[in-house]
Amino acid sequence: MAIKKETIVYTCSECGYTQNRWLGRCPQCSSWNTFTETVLSSQKKTISQQDIKNNIQTKAKPVPLSTINAMEGSRLKTGSEEFDRVLGGGAMKRSVILIGGEPGIGKSTLLIQTTSFIAKSLSTSKQTATQQRIKGETSGKTLYVSGEESASQIKNRADRLKISTEKVDILCTTRLEDILDALNEQNPSFVIIDSIQTIYSAEAGIIPGTVNQLKYCSNELIGWVKERDAVMIMTAHVTKDGDIAGPKSLEHMVDTVISFERTADEVRFLRAAKNRFGSIDELGIFEMTEDGLKEIPDPSSLFITRRTGDIPAGIACTSVFEGTRAFVVEIQALTIPAKSSMTRVYSDRIDSARVSRIAAVLEKRIGIRFSDQDIYINVAGGVKLSESAIDSALAAALYSARTDMAIPQDMVILGELSLAGEIRPVSRLRQRIKSANTMGYSKIVSPKENNDAISDIVDKNTNVITINSIKDMIKTLFAK
Repeated sequence: MAIKKETIVYTCSECGYTQNRWLGRCPQCSSWNTFTETVLSSQKKTISQQDIKNNIQTKAKPVPLSTINAMEGSRLKTGSEEFDRVLGGGAMKRSVILIGGEPGIGKSTLLIQTTSFIAKSLSTSKQTATQQRIKGETSGKTLYVSGEESASQIKNRADRLKISTEKVDILCTTRLEDILDALNEQNPSFVIIDSIQTIYSAEAGIIPGTVNQLKYCSNELIGWVKERDAVMIMTAHVTKDGDIAGPKSLEHMVDTVISFERTADEVRFLRAAKNRFGSIDELGIFEMTEDGLKEIPDPSSLFITRRTGDIPAGIACTSVFEGTRAFVVEIQALTIPAKSSMTRVYSDRIDSARVSRIAAVLEKRIGIRFSDQDIYINVAGGVKLSESAIDSALAAALYSARTDMAIPQDMVILGELSLAGEIRPVSRLRQRIKSANTMGYSKIVSPKENNDAISDIVDKNTNVITINSIKDMIKTLFAK
């Protein structure tokens, strides 16, 4: 079928079938209510099914995988060690990074700081236009595309944060065609799209933010990056639940998906939900200040409360891993008699099912009752804990809160708790003990099976207490 003079067509969002009128059911894939309005550009007068099926200019041909250059070491440093850590060592060339977060959390601040640093670093390694064409590399420029803010607003933020914008070009538009023209003309090495939900193309309709617009615009921008040694970062809106707005296929199309989270204070957490070039277990920690986002290289300073007097009941410390870093965190527990026949567990930093399971083991193996108590659990600093190595510390905090007996000072508790009341070994115990020693903790309570693995790193000032069961731990901590 060919459309000669019409400027509006209807395209199936599932299979791409095109018709000059709206249909309730697609005749090609049999999907219902999938036709969306598409406005053809004035330059393109005809469109056919063959054009949609073969939407490429040259045919792709298979090549031996052994001949492909793996591009080892081809990463751009962002100027932030925390950001680089989450990305796996830096932003990989020919990759697209998607960052989502609540409004006002600091996405634009992070991006303008990153853009300024990369612009400076790229300006020190310029190449001639001939060398760029021969090697297929980019021009070394940076381009900031803003669809939400004006150029004066971005400049005002940069001046307020004392960020240099001398080497940064800015383009304020929401039209995809204008963005692609600027990309093809400047051939930048680093591109910011803020945000992808504001970009629209006449080829995919007239309303920005629709499913069809997000798929079409993202595919065009990603296709441009994959053909060049460039890096593109796109910001994304989020829903009420914190998920990235739009189709899930948007997260499949990009190489890295990063979520920006925050606690009640000024602390920001950067996590990778997907990363094709690194681990997703790393955590970047920042603090929002008057001068922008500042890195926090030592997270334990946030998660540990330094006290001059006695430790209150219900406080237990443990060492946890976030990616490749180990640091000490403080678990806080509180138990009060239930106000009704139904008891409840209030815990948003540790899974409430884990808290209920630990309380059940204590009630069964120790004989202390929790079934008539409301349980409140918190983690200082607002970090979320999910690994099993915190079980023993959580059990100690619950017992301490229930009996109103404090845990001895300078003590870190490690171990996984089984349903039988056994304390099981934990992974990477050496790094956990080193992080505890760095923070000044001289007493380590750990499973007995790990004792041989740490014999060579324990100094005379560190007292390692080994335990086999939950009963041994309670006797050790609350002997008095």
